[in-house]
Amino acid sequence: MKNLDFAYEPSIHVPFRDKKVLERVRSIKREDIEKHKNPDFNIQVVPDADIGVIMLFDIFHRIKTASDANEPLVLIMPNPWPHFRMLAHMLNKFKVDCRKLYTFNMDEYADQDGNIAPETWKYGFGHAFKNYFYYNLDKNLRPPENQIHSFTNKNINDYSKMITDLGEADMVYSGPGWTGHLAFIEPDAPEFKADSMAQWMEMDARIVTLSPFTLAQNSLHGSFGMSGDLAMVPPKAATIGPAQVVRAKNRMQVCGISVQGTNSSWQRLVTRLVLHGDPTPLVPESVHQLLRTDSYVSETIAMNIEPDFEKGY
Repeated sequence: MKNLDFAYEPSIHVPFRDKKVLERVRSIKREDIEKHKNPDFNIQVVPDADIGVIMLFDIFHRIKTASDANEPLVLIMPNPWPHFRMLAHMLNKFKVDCRKLYTFNMDEYADQDGNIAPETWKYGFGHAFKNYFYYNLDKNLRPPENQIHSFTNKNINDYSKMITDLGEADMVYSGPGWTGHLAFIEPDAPEFKADSMAQWMEMDARIVTLSPFTLAQNSLHGSFGMSGDLAMVPPKAATIGPAQVVRAKNRMQVCGISVQGTNSSWQRLVTRLVLHGDPTPLVPESVHQLLRTDSYVSETIAMNIEPDFEKGY
């Protein structure tokens, strides 16, 4: 997609601006997207309809396997999702004892001063996780409520230690935001500024300033009316750090967000950066390339990046 008639630099607002790398990853074809030099970084392209089911079944399998073995299970969970009701239904149907399950939400919104949204705020992830998952579990199968963790003003400074004290996460689930963010670890947030990749990978949970691109992305979420209402999305957030991902025993990355019913997706380019650009804090999800991770990519996201002038300018 190189244009020799008109050359320009990416906007200073774009976090990752290496033109050679961008041109290289733009040109990656569908048939090559699964190839990677790290054999532990397992990329699979799957049908769009399967991608969410794969994650749900993985969560179910891990909870049931741990329950059958009477062992604790520690999960770092992604943004809550209505399909978590289905997960609760499956656990109820098979009468899976979840009393040794420990969950940690990977992020939560905060105001301009870093005050974290309370669980009572209906737009927040802590509120949604309880409503979609926890309260739909049969009461006799639920873990104690104090094992279902979300960020609070009280626990933010101890959140990473709380996970470490349980032996680190058995699994962390994530997927790239428009900026390539992992959880709310933004590439251009001053709170995650580091002198090296190694230093960045050791950073723990903290309050972070959200990117304007993240505000735009999340303004299209159902909770904010799918309206592009930038002012509705809080300016900061609490988030796990890269260290929680690096220290986890297993990782799953899911790349499958598109505009409903279309082939349009802001995730098509950033997924290629995440999977095949150089690992860098400027694309936080790219850290998975250095780790043992199962990465699932929908067919829509794996499609070749090509102009379609019939769709307009």
